[in-house]
Amino acid sequence: MVNRRALAMLRAVGAGRAELTCSCEPDLRVDGLACCDQATSHELVRAGLIRAACGPVVAVGQWTRAELTDDGRLALGETLTAA
Repeated sequence: MVNRRALAMLRAVGAGRAELTCSCEPDLRVDGLACCDQATSHELVRAGLIRAACGPVVAVGQWTRAELTDDGRLALGETLTAA
């Protein structure tokens, strides 16, 4: 079950407004501002709902675009249709 805060974070990622650091515990920022709930961003990554779009030129610790995984798109779609 995805709570409202996590849903808002998924929407921001899906809209292309979010970035993650390339690391094992990535930090999230939305519209260039640090997210106030890094614990939830870590949970979304661990749950496989979002990931950093780390390319070959992005070093560990650098910011890169965040993207939804297939499971993240599914969670976002299921939540929207259930509302």
